[in-house]
Amino acid sequence: MAAASPQPMILRVVEPDQARKLKLSSRPASVDALINIIKEQLEINLDFDLLYEDPDFEGKLTSLTDIEELPQKAVVHISLSQDSSSIASTVLLSDVSSPERLSRWPPGPFPVPTFAFDVELKLRDGNAEYKKNNTHLKLTRDLKHDILEKLASTIYGFKAYPSDKEIAKAAEALVAKHPCLKEAGSETGWNGWKNSIKFKMGNFRNKMRRAGCQEVTVNAGKRSRSNPENEYSHSNIKRPKRAEVNFLPNFPQGKDPSSLEQLRQTIVEEVKKTEKNLPLIRKMMETTFPLRRQTIVMSCPPVNELMDLWPALKIESELYAEFQRITNQNLPNTFYAELDRHLPRLMTLFRQKASKTGKTADALAEILKIHDELEIHDIHTKRITVLHALPVYLHEDVSGFFRTCTVSLLKSLTDSTVYNVNCPSKY
Repeated sequence: MAAASPQPMILRVVEPDQARKLKLSSRPASVDALINIIKEQLEINLDFDLLYEDPDFEGKLTSLTDIEELPQKAVVHISLSQDSSSIASTVLLSDVSSPERLSRWPPGPFPVPTFAFDVELKLRDGNAEYKKNNTHLKLTRDLKHDILEKLASTIYGFKAYPSDKEIAKAAEALVAKHPCLKEAGSETGWNGWKNSIKFKMGNFRNKMRRAGCQEVTVNAGKRSRSNPENEYSHSNIKRPKRAEVNFLPNFPQGKDPSSLEQLRQTIVEEVKKTEKNLPLIRKMMETTFPLRRQTIVMSCPPVNELMDLWPALKIESELYAEFQRITNQNLPNTFYAELDRHLPRLMTLFRQKASKTGKTADALAEILKIHDELEIHDIHTKRITVLHALPVYLHEDVSGFFRTCTVSLLKSLTDSTVYNVNCPSKY
């Protein structure tokens, strides 16, 4: 009996900042074989796992562990491993910030650092004594200094200007890990530590300011006897917003404002070209990130003026990269994850509104009618419907926001990034 001929596969490979089409002459022998093909053909040099949009669950992402589960025509998402994500972030910011801030404030309990060896020994013995006799550790001045110095350094690695609540979390975590440091007579056991950490953070910022760290130097030079006309020290403090991780990084080593300004002008000229050198633009945008942040933080220019200075931000991939530089988060992944979380509630809300009378209700009813008449209802159709209906529900004008195109135009755009791969039946 003749063996069945291999069936070709068509994949849409979704990366963090783009999606590309991949044609395979046959199904790879394993998931690892498919990953190797994607690495080779799409020139991806990082380790990753694959997720695919599972038709059994309305297109929701599912980890790909068995190659036979993948449909002949499928959408696969690249999920960087934790180590690769760290490497990618480090590469992205290697020429940007000194010192680099690659971590966001932890969402759970504050991670108490490991102290110097002698401090850890004293805390270990103190914890044992506290557990046995409920006796608090007698803190010497040097011991408390070493603990606070390490805590301040760790906190600064997350945020230069932590909030009162965040400092309280750090103090609470310290006492939870080392109960011998609890304060006798204190209601919480850590209020004194909270105040000490707060003052220590101020001293640590002064230390970093003297070292030339731009993030805190920007708030130096306030009113004093020698500068009586300046603002008061507690007015107009420039500090990161909630999501900003890399707020005001230092210039790369060997660079100054004039050299970075020359790079900015080179970027402007490169963007004007019909065939843009996107890798070159990406590299120059990474290098000039500190200059861009300095302009935004110090001058606060209008958006139109900023876009004229940095036209590369109009490129979708560069917009995603800039968001990553500032927040250490992937913009499309974060956006779609939150959108998917709210999809059921939003669909219910729109249907309730559409059941009533009025122009808004009629417009929503028309959008939902189109959605209900679709042959396929997956995560993509739900996203489109919700994004289309949301501004209608909020009475927003979307005439200059949404763009539509014909099927033939869409096909020509997707076919322009096709990769033909001859895949043997066994890999």
